[in-house]
Amino acid sequence: MKARVTVMPKAGVLDPEGKAIGRALAGLGFQGVDEVRAGKVFELDLAETDPAKARAVAEEMARKLLANTVIESFRVEVG
Repeated sequence: MKARVTVMPKAGVLDPEGKAIGRALAGLGFQGVDEVRAGKVFELDLAETDPAKARAVAEEMARKLLANTVIESFRVEVG
């Protein structure tokens, strides 16, 4: 079963990569971009066939390794 874990900086946490991307977009002439937040996406191919169990496994992976839960939040999609 496929699982996607999206990891993003929590609100209020400084995001220097997002700021740099925002400045670069402005430098390229893109207007109207108020804020850029940079994150990570992990696509997992799990052996688990039960969607609820696959979600639980992916969430555990995110908590233990994929996200720094002090400064990052994560979202899991299974399908």
